[in-house]
Amino acid sequence: MLLIQKFGGSSLADRERLRRAAEIALAARNAGHRLVIVVSAAGDSTDALIDLAHAIDPAPPLREMDALLSTGEQQSAALMAIQLFSLGAPARSFAGWQAGIETDSVHGGAKIRRIAPQRLLDALDAGLIAVTAGFQGKTPEGDLSTLGRGGSDTTAVALAAAMGADRCEIYTDVDGVFTADPRLIPEAVRLSAIDSRDMLALAEGGSQVLHPESVRLAMENGVDLRLLSSFRPGEGTAVRRLRPAVRPALAGVTRDRERSTVTIAGREAGAALLPLCREALSARGIPLTRSEIGENALRLTVPPEGLDEALRTLHGLVLSMLA
Repeated sequence: MLLIQKFGGSSLADRERLRRAAEIALAARNAGHRLVIVVSAAGDSTDALIDLAHAIDPAPPLREMDALLSTGEQQSAALMAIQLFSLGAPARSFAGWQAGIETDSVHGGAKIRRIAPQRLLDALDAGLIAVTAGFQGKTPEGDLSTLGRGGSDTTAVALAAAMGADRCEIYTDVDGVFTADPRLIPEAVRLSAIDSRDMLALAEGGSQVLHPESVRLAMENGVDLRLLSSFRPGEGTAVRRLRPAVRPALAGVTRDRERSTVTIAGREAGAALLPLCREALSARGIPLTRSEIGENALRLTVPPEGLDEALRTLHGLVLSMLA
């Protein structure tokens, strides 16, 4: 069984967390899986590199920013391989271009155009764990490119599709997908499964659990996707197309602070839900300034000072219709 595991920056932020992530990978290998690991830059290292570049030049060239920012994931890949070696598991690290990830020429927000993962397959055939830097690839001109923030999720799903992986696991600092961010809404409920269409609506609405492009790729290529915690054992959340009989009316709610919007996702997140939302917000003294009905999503704009209360209020509505 071929397994892709992706570890985000919070899962690699220090030596203890790096070791914990490596032990998760080692357990999968010991269970008989062939394993490709995709890693993000550790902790806040990408932000630190951005700040350093902007201290030199407020508008640095995008090509050079890609060359700079791609180093964070390459460090994580090498350190993960070293950690695995220390635990007795032979591993080999690869930069994005070495893994065969080819993109367009848009620096700072490139799209993957093709993956030729022969070196990864060769490593697996040699009995190694392949550790790949996420978030990056190579342009047709041979330059380094990056996929934009959250692009390591996209790398993992794209590799799963290109290599025919049996499953793609995304490890982060939460136990899976919740009806809202549990750090903001303590009563949020973890979902054992979420429809991929609803996950896409949440990702586009501001949820940072998964990058929207990774959800689209999983939908288009039938990738078996699961979100898990690096810190606590559990079943996490499966992201797949659910049958109508088991897909909840509403799946979750998220916010976008920049746009001052709250997005509700689900098969009944449409025009019929709007009066209920308006009534619930009005009862809390929160005016609804704009509404937008999308596919599997209802996006509501409220004044910035009422955004957090709107999120809490609409989450209550989601819970009442979850079953």
